[in-house]
Amino acid sequence: MAIKIEKLKEEKKRGILKFMLKGSNEVFANSIRRLIIEEVPTLAIEDIEIKENSSALFDEMLALRIGLIPIKTDLKSYTSKEKCKCEGVGCAQCELKITLKTNKKGYVYASEAESADPKCTFVYEKMPIVKLLPKQKLDLTMTAVLNNGREHTKWTPGWAFYKKEPVITINKVKNPELIAQKSTDNVFTLKNKKLELNEDRIYDSNLLEYYAELDGGISLEYTDNILFTLESWGQLSCKEILHKSSEIFLEKIEEMEKLI
Repeated sequence: MAIKIEKLKEEKKRGILKFMLKGSNEVFANSIRRLIIEEVPTLAIEDIEIKENSSALFDEMLALRIGLIPIKTDLKSYTSKEKCKCEGVGCAQCELKITLKTNKKGYVYASEAESADPKCTFVYEKMPIVKLLPKQKLDLTMTAVLNNGREHTKWTPGWAFYKKEPVITINKVKNPELIAQKSTDNVFTLKNKKLELNEDRIYDSNLLEYYAELDGGISLEYTDNILFTLESWGQLSCKEILHKSSEIFLEKIEEMEKLI
């Protein structure tokens, strides 16, 4: 099976990548999706030593919020505890220490936490952790470890989904004004009382079947090509996520060959 990949759209600031798989099928696409969500490792807070917490949040709620904050991950510098030379005891290669100590009034943001590794900090600096009132304090020592989404969703690097490539054809439309009015995603626009198709909007639309139902003059078909969308939460870039998922895929294939 000769698979071709065509990049359609990349938004690095938003961490979104869209590409088309040609010569593939849903089984392969779903395998990549599952690997991204469940197998690609990232750093996330696993243990928290709460030395002082006089905020309105209980210790458990505070820990839950912090555990779900994405951390920039350097896969070259860290390894999982299971594979680490320290055999799970804990060292700089399998653990990342982050501290947070403050007594200022107002919101406490993720940027106020200090990481032992400048390359691995909280992704969203302006994410609020808790709000402190006068005389309230926070003193935390957090330990982040490398793991994957199969263990807990806090280690998932992003979200991935796919669909077949849609093809829209405009024939004799009975009510072009209605279609243009209902086209809130600008797939269709009206020009000189004629319905026009904006092809650059088709792949992003979730209303194509709705348009085809509105008017019989609009036909919708699907090709065998697969549109794949990947959205990173920020721990890794989309390129890093895909590269790591392909590495894991090859490792699993090699393992299966040995078993056979």
